[in-house]
Amino acid sequence: MAARNLCGVLLVALFLHASRVESSVNQELSNIFNELWSLDVNRMTPGIDYNISVQNRAGFVSQGSTVVRDQAPQPLFSNVNEDKMKRTTTFFLLMKLLDNYERSSSVSEQYTPEETTEISLFLDAVLETQVMKRTHQYLVSKGKSSSDLTTFKNQLNWIWFHLYNRQRNTSPDSCGFEHIFVGETKTSSEIAGFHNWVQFYLQEKSTHLDYKGFKGGLQDQPDSDDHVLNLQFSWHGALKPVGSAFIGTSPEFEMGVFTILFLMNTERSTKVVVDIDQCQLELLVVRHGNSLGSAFPKLLSSNSRHVRQPAQ
Repeated sequence: MAARNLCGVLLVALFLHASRVESSVNQELSNIFNELWSLDVNRMTPGIDYNISVQNRAGFVSQGSTVVRDQAPQPLFSNVNEDKMKRTTTFFLLMKLLDNYERSSSVSEQYTPEETTEISLFLDAVLETQVMKRTHQYLVSKGKSSSDLTTFKNQLNWIWFHLYNRQRNTSPDSCGFEHIFVGETKTSSEIAGFHNWVQFYLQEKSTHLDYKGFKGGLQDQPDSDDHVLNLQFSWHGALKPVGSAFIGTSPEFEMGVFTILFLMNTERSTKVVVDIDQCQLELLVVRHGNSLGSAFPKLLSSNSRHVRQPAQ
């Protein structure tokens, strides 16, 4: 009798936990992000445009340590269609921006006229996509952006590319784009940011980066067609114990998602749970004044495992 009552209590607890998880999903943001997902025609297709090998689960590493057991003897990316990326304007212009920044976050940054032009051309290309047009339309409807395209471009430029002081008592040394898309090192052993798959692939190809394995729960085995991955890696000798990135998505999709999340909230740190395609994600945005400090996805569930199955 006691065992039966215990089972009943456990079932109720599990049900209440599932209900809390389900109710925590931000449905409005899930809806707009799924619209952007459907509009992302530049997204790369797994198994066709690229191939990844997730391999084994990475172990625990304390922050600041560089001692790690490599659980992934092979690179994460075994193949990427670079010709297609170079033919896709936003990808091509994104790659031109990736070498514009100093790796160390303590080294001051200053844009050259050529780099300023590259940023402008990239934003122009992003604004031409249906993903960013829908993003703009949504933000205008919420009173967060001007309907004027030039004003919106300037807003994006400030959010993503405005240089600011990440380290105290220094000249401007960072921006949201550098932190999120390019990556930085706080010290010789610690990586900050670095949440973009294109930069990951290019750095891995040049042997500056070593994938150490995926991160996740004991019951969570990512697939090679997942578009979000929690992972561990080293870069120029520094280590990221737990990182994450969208995989295969276009730069305009990532910018659209995080721009909406940034502008729809005013807290210094904003965390939401959303369902996008077959994945449940936790999205985090950190503000640095009126610019992005950081932004990244965390995979909670893939292949619709978070969808409650009907009782048999």
